[in-house]
Amino acid sequence: MTPQPTLTGPDRRPDKPGEPDGSRGPGGADPAQSAEGLRAGLKNRHLSMIAIGGVIGAGLFVGSGAGIAAAGPAILLSYALVGMMVVLVMRMLGEMAAARPSSGSFSAYADQALGRWAGFSIGWLYWFFWVVVLAVEATAGAKILEGWVPAVPQWAWALIVMVVLTATNLVSVGSYGEFEFWFAGIKVVAIGAFVAVGLLAVFGVLPGSDNPGSGFAHLTDTGGFFPEGPGAVLTGVLMVVFSFMGSEIVTLAAGESQNPQRAVRRATNSVIWRIAVFYLGSILVVLTLLPWNDASIVKDGSYVAALNSIGIPHSGQVMNVIVLTAVLSCLNSGLYTASRMAFSLGERGDAPRAFARVNGRGVPRAAILSSVVFGFVAVFFNYRWPDTVFQFLLNSSGAVALFVWLVICFSQLRMRGIILRESPEQLTVRMWFFPYLTWATIAMITFVLVYMLTDPGGREQVLLSLLVAALVVAVSLVRGTRRRKAVSGGSARDPRG
Repeated sequence: MTPQPTLTGPDRRPDKPGEPDGSRGPGGADPAQSAEGLRAGLKNRHLSMIAIGGVIGAGLFVGSGAGIAAAGPAILLSYALVGMMVVLVMRMLGEMAAARPSSGSFSAYADQALGRWAGFSIGWLYWFFWVVVLAVEATAGAKILEGWVPAVPQWAWALIVMVVLTATNLVSVGSYGEFEFWFAGIKVVAIGAFVAVGLLAVFGVLPGSDNPGSGFAHLTDTGGFFPEGPGAVLTGVLMVVFSFMGSEIVTLAAGESQNPQRAVRRATNSVIWRIAVFYLGSILVVLTLLPWNDASIVKDGSYVAALNSIGIPHSGQVMNVIVLTAVLSCLNSGLYTASRMAFSLGERGDAPRAFARVNGRGVPRAAILSSVVFGFVAVFFNYRWPDTVFQFLLNSSGAVALFVWLVICFSQLRMRGIILRESPEQLTVRMWFFPYLTWATIAMITFVLVYMLTDPGGREQVLLSLLVAALVVAVSLVRGTRRRKAVSGGSARDPRG
């Protein structure tokens, strides 16, 4: 299939007789026809780096210390379990995205496979998740910048980074891709260098290192591999699962590339080594350089503590630069992702029609500005009511990642049959051992959600996220009921009926 130069909406099944096409406006007009559509402005190198950098969030740099302190060396198993889950989910998503590239990705596939309510609900929940992430990352970046330039208040730095990245996204999709290429490139180079230098120090061959080289002894010499018991592996899973959110961004971005199928195939096939190197490799280096219960791992951060242990000068400031890059990358991708999801929802009639309009450069300006406005509101809440309103937003979006992965699994179960019936030649990426591994992944994700209910912090996230999800589903069902009544009422008045 030759890729089209523009993207005008998700591939849809033919409407069943008597059923309204949910993507069409009044009178049956397709909103996708009212705009040029998104442009194929992302190059192959952009997509490659977006795919690689998408799995590297700031949480890996600043949050891994807490997981190590909770589970000890066994945190490696936590990362491996979640990593395996993400690999399977990405394989399922890759199967659908390679066959039907769409700016709405899993939301569009849920719409086709499970129904309008599913596409509407998961699309808005995902948008909500990233809007809250914008506030979190803007605040994190502002704290680092304020430390460097204290004359500028933190709120001003948050405003500056939000405005700059909003402008970047408004220029063109190519400018987003270029920024993300360099942001992700810095993250990739930094982790690669960290793993290489760390392993040299582990084996005592790093010139001038303060670390004598203990090999892999630290994995077992302080209370064994399971110092907190085997159950701590599951506790670790809860602490690391959300740091993997973002791996699915490449399937949204692929719709604006020159060769979506090729981009999705490459991203899907490379996810295994990306997780193995960036997550398991870097955490393994930390655990082999330092005993897991070293106080500096939590106090300074796992990466800074590891660099300090081998005598790297100014490691704290070096890591601050890398963390800031990761934060800006997450902000850049979060705004892009939220706006493209809003665009897709608008195209399908599940959001204001203005969201589906693009300017002369193929940029969905209304979708971007609407997303960033809510991002600014969330930033304000973070500064004004951090322990009440913003904490509610944070907790109520906490389990959305798992909901998204569940919807991807159930959508793929149905979409395989739809693709085989309508365009079997497009099934260029296949889920392994279908449907058994799909059902196994569903069981794994469900287990994590249930286990979260046994954890005080996790319980609040799951319950509040379920509450918000229930409200969104209720809205979608009410909208569907009204739409069906309007269509049936119109048919009853039609003299030809």
